[in-house]
Amino acid sequence: MWTGFQPFNAQRDGVALFARHGGPAQDTRPPLLLLHGHPQTMAMWHRVAPVLARTRRVVLMDLRGYGDSDRPPAGEGSAAYAKREMALDAVAVMRQLGHERFAVLAHDRGARVAHRLALDHPEVVTRLLLLDIAPTLAMYEGTTEAFARAYWHWFFLIQPAPLPERFIESDPLAYLRDGMGRRGGSFFAPEAWAQYERCIQRPGTAAGICADYRAGAGIDLAHDRADRAAGRLVTQPLRVLWGAHGVVGRCFEPLALWQAAAADVSGRAVDSGHYLAEEVSDVVISEAQAFFGP
Repeated sequence: MWTGFQPFNAQRDGVALFARHGGPAQDTRPPLLLLHGHPQTMAMWHRVAPVLARTRRVVLMDLRGYGDSDRPPAGEGSAAYAKREMALDAVAVMRQLGHERFAVLAHDRGARVAHRLALDHPEVVTRLLLLDIAPTLAMYEGTTEAFARAYWHWFFLIQPAPLPERFIESDPLAYLRDGMGRRGGSFFAPEAWAQYERCIQRPGTAAGICADYRAGAGIDLAHDRADRAAGRLVTQPLRVLWGAHGVVGRCFEPLALWQAAAADVSGRAVDSGHYLAEEVSDVVISEAQAFFGP
């Protein structure tokens, strides 16, 4: 999947972060960082990244707790998995490559990291394209029965340890199949699925996933509320895409919610479910090229 991409590890505060980079070295534009969602890895970008890297520098990383990055202890309140910490991981990865400014294309949990990255580091992030999310605080505040039934994992994974960890660890492949397969699945390439299976079975993955979601329902909401109270908005150009057949589009009004959280927003629904980069990779590629430049 990664011909032309070089693997490397970045370190931040003792946490090893696995990443890859590729594309023309002579590209003088800000590079593009790709962030994945749950319970996936950078492999979700295997159809998108090689095409984008034909004309620009592209960097991919596995979020802490996922893929081949470390799974540090969660700490009190799962603070080690706050999106603020994950955003700092992204800055560290890019700085190791010498990139002080960059654009971001992100999906699902990675898009929540990108949202925090744009708010905390406006001097670093140039523009963002986010896939199939609305702002976390708005989604929790707007939770309905339909959303809770569809996104059951949001409420299961935040239960006190070790209940959800124990369930996942008892059969991690079943968790992967049930969590992702019920949304479809014929579009997942075998080589990507093999990476998801390998990484979900790595020791500490269940704890990392749960810590990510507990932070999302705790410390991340505190950070989001502080931004709202201070009137802080995402100021960079932001484009959002969501699946017309997905939960986010059915249960929320993504564009309106992002317009309340950002100053310069555009977006639309696309003919897809949740996994846009794998279901409609051609659409994601064309949107990325139009938004970030060819």
